[in-house]
Amino acid sequence: MKTIGLIGGMSWESTAFYYKYINEGVKERLGGLHSAKCLLYSFDFAEVVRLQQAGQWKRAGALLAEAAVRLEAGGCDVVLICTNTMHTVAEDVQRAIGIPLLHIIDVTANEVKRQAIRKVGLLGTLYTMEQPFYRQRLRQLGIEAIVPEKADRIRVHDVIFRELCRGELNPSSKADYLHMIGRLREQGAEGVILGCTEIPLLISEEDSPLPLFDTTFLHANAAVEYALNGRLTSLPVPSGFPQEAP
Repeated sequence: MKTIGLIGGMSWESTAFYYKYINEGVKERLGGLHSAKCLLYSFDFAEVVRLQQAGQWKRAGALLAEAAVRLEAGGCDVVLICTNTMHTVAEDVQRAIGIPLLHIIDVTANEVKRQAIRKVGLLGTLYTMEQPFYRQRLRQLGIEAIVPEKADRIRVHDVIFRELCRGELNPSSKADYLHMIGRLREQGAEGVILGCTEIPLLISEEDSPLPLFDTTFLHANAAVEYALNGRLTSLPVPSGFPQEAP
């Protein structure tokens, strides 16, 4: 079994689900008392948020890259950034290490395409919805992503930082998110990417008129696949990284 490195704490509320899903995935596949081999580097999220708000993405990228280097030095075979937004600096992190970075957008796109969906709605932080990195990478993988109108984007962002990252789940916020999903459906979305790892704490597929893509679960599940089989099923793999099983 390969060792998984988790760059988490952004926020810890969703990072806890990464740990849960990864260990459940290993237990489901191997049975008995098996659990995942993993290391976690958990940030003080307030420090990362300050850099986001100040637009200091290079500084934030350097911090995440340093965390990835420490995980590699600790014996990890693959690294995950346990948040969607900070994949804006994924290339900086990958350049700093000699092991694969399992990219959350690639993992999610793989499942979207498996369901033969080509147009999705995207919910996430303002950074994820408005910066080009997420939609451009989806487009490169053959998927069109649309985002809510400005007022709805602000509402999504505020709920994430003022409620979900603090462990607060409010019925009114859930209703607002579901109304937004309905509007995205009217714009032609065939499914919706929950492009923030906290959003699945609030809404699930049972609530939605459209298929939902839970990036937290998909990312964690792909990590289990890599740890146990040494491959990234149907996903882009950085040049030079073998896919054969250990």
